[in-house]
Amino acid sequence: MSNFTFLKEKWPILENLGRLAERNLYIDSNTTFIKCGMFGEIVVQYMFSMEDIDTTLIAHDNSHNNRIKLLKREDLIPEDIDNILHMLRIKRNDAAHNGFENVEKAKVQLELTFKLAVWFMQTYGEWSFEPKAFVMPDGNENEHEDNVNDVAKEYEEKYKALEDELNALKDQEKDKEELEKRREQGKRASRRIELSEAETRRIIDDQLKSAGWEADTNNIRYSKGIRPQKGKNLAIAEWPTYSEEKGNGKVDYALFIGEKLVGFIEAKKYSKDVAGTMIEAKNYAVGVKEEHEAYVISKWNDYKVPFLFAANGRKYIKEIEDKSGVHFLDCRNARNNDKVLQGWYSPEKLEAMLEENIEEANKSLDELSFEFLKSENSIGLRDYQVEAIKAVEKVITEGKEKSALITMATGTGKTRTVLGLIYRLIKTNRCKRILFLVDRTSLGNQAFDTFTEVKIEDLKTLNQIYNINGLDDKLIDKETKIHVATVQAMVKRIMYNEDETNVPSVGDYDCIIIDEAHRGYTLDKEMTEVEVEWRDDRDFLSKYKKVIEYFDAFKVALTATPALHTTMIFGDPVYNYSYRAAVIDGYLVDHEPPHLIETELTRDGVHYNKGDKVAKYNKFTGELINGAELEDNMDFEIDQFNKKVIVEAHTRAALEEVAKYIDPENDKGKTLIFAASDAHADMIVRLLKDIYKETIGGVDDNSILKITGSIKDPDLAIKKFKNENYPNVAVTVDLLSTGIDVPRIDKIVFLRRVKSRILYEQMLGRATRLCDDIQKTHFEIFDCVRLYEALKDMTNMKPVAANGIASFKILKETLERAESIEEKEAVVNKVIAKLQRKKKLIDENERLIFKSLCNDKTPEEFIKELRGVDAEKASKEIISHNSLVEYLDEKYTNEEIIIVSDKKDRVISHTRGYGKGKKPEDYIGEFKKYIEENKNTIQALEVVCTRPQDLTKQSLKQLRARLDDKGFNEEYLNTAWKDLNNEEIVADIIAFIRQQALGSPLESNEERVKRAISKIKKEYYFTKPQENWLIRIEKVMLKEVVIDKETLNTGSFKAQSGGFDRLNEKMFNGNLEDIINKLKTYMFEDKEIS
Repeated sequence: MSNFTFLKEKWPILENLGRLAERNLYIDSNTTFIKCGMFGEIVVQYMFSMEDIDTTLIAHDNSHNNRIKLLKREDLIPEDIDNILHMLRIKRNDAAHNGFENVEKAKVQLELTFKLAVWFMQTYGEWSFEPKAFVMPDGNENEHEDNVNDVAKEYEEKYKALEDELNALKDQEKDKEELEKRREQGKRASRRIELSEAETRRIIDDQLKSAGWEADTNNIRYSKGIRPQKGKNLAIAEWPTYSEEKGNGKVDYALFIGEKLVGFIEAKKYSKDVAGTMIEAKNYAVGVKEEHEAYVISKWNDYKVPFLFAANGRKYIKEIEDKSGVHFLDCRNARNNDKVLQGWYSPEKLEAMLEENIEEANKSLDELSFEFLKSENSIGLRDYQVEAIKAVEKVITEGKEKSALITMATGTGKTRTVLGLIYRLIKTNRCKRILFLVDRTSLGNQAFDTFTEVKIEDLKTLNQIYNINGLDDKLIDKETKIHVATVQAMVKRIMYNEDETNVPSVGDYDCIIIDEAHRGYTLDKEMTEVEVEWRDDRDFLSKYKKVIEYFDAFKVALTATPALHTTMIFGDPVYNYSYRAAVIDGYLVDHEPPHLIETELTRDGVHYNKGDKVAKYNKFTGELINGAELEDNMDFEIDQFNKKVIVEAHTRAALEEVAKYIDPENDKGKTLIFAASDAHADMIVRLLKDIYKETIGGVDDNSILKITGSIKDPDLAIKKFKNENYPNVAVTVDLLSTGIDVPRIDKIVFLRRVKSRILYEQMLGRATRLCDDIQKTHFEIFDCVRLYEALKDMTNMKPVAANGIASFKILKETLERAESIEEKEAVVNKVIAKLQRKKKLIDENERLIFKSLCNDKTPEEFIKELRGVDAEKASKEIISHNSLVEYLDEKYTNEEIIIVSDKKDRVISHTRGYGKGKKPEDYIGEFKKYIEENKNTIQALEVVCTRPQDLTKQSLKQLRARLDDKGFNEEYLNTAWKDLNNEEIVADIIAFIRQQALGSPLESNEERVKRAISKIKKEYYFTKPQENWLIRIEKVMLKEVVIDKETLNTGSFKAQSGGFDRLNEKMFNGNLEDIINKLKTYMFEDKEIS
C-alpha cells in the first residue's frame, strides 16, 4: 500500500503523484524527483485557491518560487513547510533541466513529500488526522512498468480536471474567522513534523552550496575517499578527528579552501538546540589527527582550526536564537564569543578573514590624517564632517556596537561625508567591501555620480581608485570594493531569488551604509517606487530591516530626520549636526519669515448640509457623479483639501497670490511646489499656466512641470530641474521631498498639509543648500495651508508621531503591543474617534451586520461601552472583536470618494510669520528688549557692544546659537527691518545688536569690511604682491565676519599661503598681526553720518 493512500478521498491527484513517485524510485529516480516537485506545486495551487490571497503582489512573476514566498510572507506556511517546498522545488528543477538522478537522495525527497502531505491533510483536511509511520518502498514492491503507466494515465485525467476544481474552490465564500483558525492549525501541525538527520543534512547541504561551497553529505565525504583539492572549496562530511577524552570521532563537515583547513561544522537535527553544541565543535578543533596536520594553517592556543560553526538547518529567527541560524566562533582570539549569523560565510569571506588584521587596520585608521581630505584638491571635508567620520570610526574600532547613527541636516553633505568614510575604511583595509544602500533609484544614481565625479587622491575619483558596482550591477566580484544598491533590489536578491546560487552571502560586505535611514515614516505619504511592491508600510519596514540585519556587517545609518524606529534599529546618534547649527556656521541658508497666505476657505473650511447636491469623484474607478445628494452634513478643514474634497477655487486663489512673486522664465532661483496628490499636482500645473496667461500673456510651456512617480522617466525630469533652466517651477507630492539635491531652489510653496514632522523637515530641506551661482542668501516659504504654523514648534529630534490615518486593524495591533495605560488610552480614543466618523456611513443593513459581529450592540452602544470603562478593559474589548475590525476596514476603506467642491474663494490676507510678534515692529521690539535685558549678563553680547574687535569665531557662533534659540536670526531681522522701514539692507547679527543697543547706524558686513580695507591702505604702503594678499584677506573677512590667526591657518587660505606664520614672515615683514588687529578695530568704528 502506498504511503499516500490517505489523500485519495480528498485529493486524488496528490495521492496519484505520491504513488508515481514511489513506483519510480528504483527504476527511474529522476521521475521521482520530478513527481515530488509537482506534488509541492499542486499543494501550493490548492492553498492559493482555498486562501484569500492577493496575487497582484506577484503579478510580475507568478512562478512557483514566488508563490511559496508569498505564502510565507502571508504567514500561511510555517518555516518547516517552507523549507520542504523549496527543497522539492530545487531538486525537481535539477531533475527536469539537468537529468539529475540518485536513488538515495530520491528517498529523502520522498519522505519529505510524505511529511508535506501529512501537514496538508492536518491543516486543510482533518485536523485530528494521525498518519501511519512512513514506510520506505523497497525494490521488491515495485509494480510492473505497465502498472506505472496506468497510474500515469490516471494522473493525466485528474490533471485535466484540476483547473475546474481549483476555480470552484476559489469561488467559494471564505469565512475570515475560519481562515484565521486554519492558519493557527497549520502552525500546530508543523510542530508535529520532525525532520530526520538525513533531511537536516540535505537542508544544510543546500545552504552551503548557496554560499559557494561544494557540499553533498552522501558523496562528498571522507569515507568515500574525498580529500582536499587545490582550486576547490569543499565541505567534506564525516571528517575523522581524535581527542584524548572521547577517542576517535567525526566532525559533521570540515571546510577546505583548496588544501587549507579553515572550518569545522557541527550539525544537529532540525529540532535540536544549536547553542550548546559549539563545545563539541571546539573539542573536534583541538583533536585534528596527526595525519591531517598538513592541512592545518596555524595553531591558536590549542585549536588547529580557525573557524567553527554549529547549525540545525533552521533559518535564523530572532525570537529563538538558540534554536536557529548559524552559530559561529572565531577561535583565533580567546576573547571572541560565538555569534549567530543569518546564513553561511562564503569561502571568499573566510579567506578574507584569514588575511585581515583588525588590530593593524584600526591602528592605520587612527593614524591616517584627515588633512588631505580637507583640502580643496580633495573632497574638501568641513570640520563637522570630519567629526562625524571620527565618531563612526571610534565606534568601529572599539568593537562594542554593531551600528552607528549619524544625523546631519539636509544639505550639509552626507554623501561627501560618506565618501570620506568609505575611502578611509577601504584604504586602511578596515573594510574589504562596502554596501551603500538607498531606497530610491534616483538617490542611488546621485550617490554614484558623486563617487565618480569628486576627486579624492592624486586627482582621482573613488571609482578610479577602487572598483565600484552601480545599481545595474546585480552581482559582485572579488575586486568589487563599493556596491551601490536599492533596498528593493537587495530584498529580491535575498528573499525572492530564483537562482539560489546568486543569493548574497551574509559576509559579502564588511560595512553597510544606509542612506535616508528614517525610511518607514508613513504619515501623509504617498507610496514610493519601492513601497508599491510591499503589502503596506509595515511590510516595507519589515523587509527593510531584514535586509539590514541579514548581513554580518557594521551598519552606518545616515539621516537628517530620525524617526522613532530609526533609533530602535541603529541606536542613539553618535553624532548630530543640526540645521540651525549649519545656518549659524554659514553652511546652509536660513529662510525668511514665511509668507502666510490666507483665503476665506482656509479660514472657514468647506461645509455642506444634508441634502445638498454635490459632484462626487471615485478616486479608484475615475467615475464622476454629478448631482449626488448628501445623506449627512459634511465639514472639511484645510488638511483635507484636495485629499477628501477637491477645492480648485482655493488652489487658484492661493496660486494667484504666489504667482506675483515667481517668474518662471526669468528667476535665477527655482521654485518647488508641494501638492496634496498626483491629481492635485496636475491641477496646479494647469492653473499656474492659466494664471500667467491671464496676467503676463503666458510663459514657456516647459517652465512649469509636474515631477511625480507617475510621469515617464522621473529621474530625467529631476536632472533637468537640477541642471537646466527649464523647468523652473516643479510641482511634486513626495518624489522630491527626500534626498534630491537641487541647490537653486529658493522658494518652497506648500499647497499640501502634512502631519509628519519628518516629511515637513525633508520638504524644507530641499531649499536650504548654498548656491553661489544665484548669490543665494536665504529661501522663501509660501504657506497656503497653515502648515508652518502647525509644525514650526516641533523640535529637530522629536520622534515621528503615530499614523493619524491608521486602519482599525493597525490600531488593534498597536493595542496588542501597548504596555502602559497611557499608550492604551491614547489608542482607545483613536478607535472611538474613528468609530464616530464611520458610524455616519453605516446604513440599516450594515447596522444589522455590525450588531451580529458586536454581541448585538449598535455602533452607538459599542462607543458608549468603550467610553464607560477604563483603558485596560476597553483595549481587551477592542482586541476581542477581530471580525468586526476586519469588517470595518474592508467595508469602509476599499473605495475613496472625494467631494468636488464648487465653493468660491479669494485671498483675504498675506502676512509674514515672525517670532513672538505678528508684526515686524513687534519682532524688532522683542529683539531690542532682549538685548537691553541681557547685554550685561551675556559676555558675548557685552563684547559686541563694547569691544567687538575682541570677538572670536567661537563666541560669535555661541551667541548666534543662543539668539537663534530665542527666535532671533539675521533673515527674520532683515525681513522685519525691510517691512517696517521699506529699506533694503542685508545686515548681520552684529550690526543689529549694535544698532539696537548703541544706536549705531545699520550697515552690512560688506560696508564695514570695505571701509576698514580703505583705511588700512591709507595707513600702510603695500607692494603689489601684498595688495594681492590683502584682496584675499578681504574676501575672507567678507565671508567669515570674524578674522584671526585661526582663520588664516585653515582651509584654502592655508593651502595658498602656508598659514599665518609663513605669510607674516615672508610677505608682510612681521606686520600681519598688527594689520589684522587694526582691520578688526576699523570695522566696528561707526561710519560718519553726513
